[in-house]
Amino acid sequence: MVNTILIVAGVLMMFGITFSVYRFIKGPDITDRVISFDIMTIISVSIIGLVAHFAGRVIYLDIALVYALLSFLSVVVIARYIERGL
Repeated sequence: MVNTILIVAGVLMMFGITFSVYRFIKGPDITDRVISFDIMTIISVSIIGLVAHFAGRVIYLDIALVYALLSFLSVVVIARYIERGL
């Protein structure tokens, strides 16, 4: 039962990434693109967590954590650049 729910969650995450890529390409403003990039990275971290569960490898969670920290820092830097410039 749990595996079925996780598979459904994975499919929904793929739909979320698809819609986010559409907004990234179509976005009329730079802020739309930054937000969609952030959404894609958050969903990617979730997918890495699902892969870690299905593969039974805990090391993937460390990779997801590092990826999430780098994503957070990149969004902060981009937001600062948009607001004031570097």
